[in-house]
Amino acid sequence: MFRDSFTDRDRVPARKKAAVMKVSVRQISEKTGFSPATVSNALNYKKGVNAETAEIVRKAARELGYYDAKSISRVKFVMYKRDGTIVEDTPFFPQMLRGIEEECRSLGYELTVQNLDRRDAAFEDHLQVLQNDKSAGVILLGTELLDEDIDLIHRIEAPLVLIDYWNEDLSFDAVMATNQDSTRTAVNYLIERGHTKIGYLQGSFRIKPFRGRAAGYLQALQKAGIPVDEKYQITLTANMDGAYTDMLEYLSRNPEAELPTAFFADNDVIALGAMKALREKGYRIPQDVSIIGFDDLSFSSISSPALTTMRVPKLELGRTAVRRIHDQVHDQDNVHFKTQVCTVFVERESVADLRDRNR
Repeated sequence: MFRDSFTDRDRVPARKKAAVMKVSVRQISEKTGFSPATVSNALNYKKGVNAETAEIVRKAARELGYYDAKSISRVKFVMYKRDGTIVEDTPFFPQMLRGIEEECRSLGYELTVQNLDRRDAAFEDHLQVLQNDKSAGVILLGTELLDEDIDLIHRIEAPLVLIDYWNEDLSFDAVMATNQDSTRTAVNYLIERGHTKIGYLQGSFRIKPFRGRAAGYLQALQKAGIPVDEKYQITLTANMDGAYTDMLEYLSRNPEAELPTAFFADNDVIALGAMKALREKGYRIPQDVSIIGFDDLSFSSISSPALTTMRVPKLELGRTAVRRIHDQVHDQDNVHFKTQVCTVFVERESVADLRDRNR
């Protein structure tokens, strides 16, 4: 789906003319005397342009209004990766990207898709380009961002919206799912069906969405007067193979361990990996152990049993981010928004009803 770091994906052509005509590379070329190719390379921070020439070109671009926010006609979707544990090999993000593509077409923006990967030897160079390029709005997938990365965000000078990350310094726009409230809904569903021993399958990479879900899990139990038992909380790698391996190892290492009657899992891939391990160890789902996931990935409906989960409106996350970029470009009001998109509870077959059994 995605190419190597900082390579453009197929571009979505703009259908609408920008309200303000964008200053062209040729105009900057005429002002500076440098060739259009040199100007383009300097504006895009390409190697091969000496520092003095690049600064002359960028100064001319600023004077001509090349970086005027109202002239922006492009959106960059930047996929940030710390180690790829969460964002790689899952259908969640391609579906969200489709929403971004559709809204860019609707509003007349050209779209490029890029990776920003900390494992890449050229990470710092790619980051500098991103931070200094004012010619496109930036939608940054912040799923793997940690609070220590906040300076990375602050130095981006273009209109910016983050997806799947929030920080309490309130200095940027963000779009995310209702992680805490949604998890309370999921855990309350288990409680309503008679479960009082409710565990938590938590991802080992403690990203912001997982922390919000952990808070919702704890709040639901505390409100119901159910003790929080740490022995029911199991940490698993946040991808399907890793969750399966970790859960299998946990069950093998603790063959006599008491399991809860139900688990809430940080996401569907963790839930499905754990379900596979549990079945291999002879547990029946949901008769012995019930499980609820989060995301409603495409294969969650065809698992055995089909997974009860919280559906995140992936297309709408992407569309909302583009609309907020559009508002920033045209309004320039310096007001920041945290937009939460509500999930939908999807009831399937992975949760047993214990109410009759308890009576």
